Amino acid sequence: MSEDFFHALASPYRREIIKLLKWKNMNAGEIAEHFDISQPSISRHLDVLKHAEIVTSERKGNQIIYSLNLSVMQEMYIKLSELLSFGGDEKVNETK
Repeated sequence: MSEDFFHALASPYRREIIKLLKWKNMNAGEIAEHFDISQPSISRHLDVLKHAEIVTSERKGNQIIYSLNLSVMQEMYIKLSELLSFGGDEKVNETK
């Protein structure tokens, strides 16, 4: 999951989509209104975010609504916090 997560964050477009979905669930058309790229490009970015489990989708009538998967975001935040913590951890490799 970590590799997919970081791959998904590599794109500035996908990071902006995450920021948008932080405030409101949206369909692909609503998301596309915020960008100067094609609807198919937005859909590809959403597919990458879904594959990384950062975004979930739910069909409502004839629309697919995208939302941020907060549990994955929280899990990765915890993993990053543990990775970057500097207090009391044993040294893994000491260079002489």
